[in-house]
Amino acid sequence: MSGVTRLLAPAKLTIALQVAGVRADGYHLIFAEMASLDLCDSVEITEADTSSLTVDGPYADGVPTDDSNLVMKALRLAGRTARVHVTKNVPNGGGLGGGSSDAAAVLRWAGYTDLRAASLVGADIPFCMVGGRAVVMGIGEDVQPLPFMKRDITLVIPPLHVSTPAVYRKWDEMGGPRTHPVNHLTDAAIEVEPRLAQWRQRIAEAAGEEPVLAGSGATWFLHGHHPAIAPALPGASVITTNTRPA
Repeated sequence: MSGVTRLLAPAKLTIALQVAGVRADGYHLIFAEMASLDLCDSVEITEADTSSLTVDGPYADGVPTDDSNLVMKALRLAGRTARVHVTKNVPNGGGLGGGSSDAAAVLRWAGYTDLRAASLVGADIPFCMVGGRAVVMGIGEDVQPLPFMKRDITLVIPPLHVSTPAVYRKWDEMGGPRTHPVNHLTDAAIEVEPRLAQWRQRIAEAAGEEPVLAGSGATWFLHGHHPAIAPALPGASVITTNTRPA
């Protein structure tokens, strides 16, 4: 049995998102700019006869460790078995792709490179397999790397969970709004979870500028480091980080 392989699984930030259309099978087509962040989960993988997953860390609460976890699905996709331990430093359910990045780390360990197949397990997994900065198209499987651009980022993660499928369904019901200049899903996400609008206002008042919704939420982000806003936003996690190369 081989030793332990330790990998970092960087959070993913959707910097800009356009919904380009809807396929006949209902999958939404996107045109997005995504970037990896210095905020990372730690993934330890040990080859084993049967697969298992354990989780700890500051954001471990609520993370499933059964076959529904993307890590376990990634192992099945790659046809491998392993014991996997994840230390969750990326907030769970905030739209930062932590689970997808954990799965991508497993696929990198397994030497698995089929982005199209990986996209059917999780739409953010292909970008997380490539990392860095990229334009992401299709349903997530078309990843076109871009030159690295260092950005300082402040993440504000409210104590909310927003369902991505619910946001896309609402986007459809609303007639496909494309009016937001940075993120086409913003209005639909607020319809699904109205408290997002309250958090946007609170963040804007604290920072002096309006934040951008990361993907379908619930994370809002600001360009630049704004650590001083944390006391004005009780209940939220305020994390300053940077973009990172692949």
